Amino acid sequence: MATPTLHINEPRAPGEQSLADRAYYAIRELIVTLELAPGSVVNERDLMGRLGLGRTPVREALRDLARDQLVEVFPRRGMFVAGVDVGDIAGLSEVRGVLESKAARLAAERRNDVDLEETEALLDELSHAASLDERRLIDLDQRIHRHVYRCAHNPFLRSTLEEYYVLTLRIWFLALDRVERLDDAIREHHAILEAIRDRDPDRAEDVMRAHVASFQRAMRAVL
Repeated sequence: MATPTLHINEPRAPGEQSLADRAYYAIRELIVTLELAPGSVVNERDLMGRLGLGRTPVREALRDLARDQLVEVFPRRGMFVAGVDVGDIAGLSEVRGVLESKAARLAAERRNDVDLEETEALLDELSHAASLDERRLIDLDQRIHRHVYRCAHNPFLRSTLEEYYVLTLRIWFLALDRVERLDDAIREHHAILEAIRDRDPDRAEDVMRAHVASFQRAMRAVL
């Protein structure tokens, strides 16, 4: 079976993307999934050939990726894929623990009928999650978290959390061959979505906070 493409956090549909957008999303996926390893040299010409895009959109994308802390630029040395420090896990979890639990609370309070339909659909997917491989579990995980962000109906909170989620996702890929299957995460996702469905903000907030903390413990145990 072919390895699925994740399409990590692409807010614009493919038909609405500029060439720079296309370059940004493609390079970001290469970085997050470790096809471009932490600390490796970023070669503009190689990326242009790989993506079939010109120098200008690739440069614009790399500038934005540097802003997002996925690429580092060193004068007279060049451009490199940002490294990952174990300390990043704790720092990201501190921020996500506060903001994601708030987003889950808001989602339970504010979700509308359209949100409810997607919540039910994700709950149905989770009922079959035991048969999914790790890559597809990651895809489902990101879709659930992005759904929570959308249900909060706060675009500023959503954009901030999506940025932190991408950084967290790269850490998950680093640990992918060492971490045990995160079955607890499946149960936590189920509880979060049920709380949103049932308009139970206290439970949504508590379970999301515990979920972020348990993910941090799982990553630190192997990195």
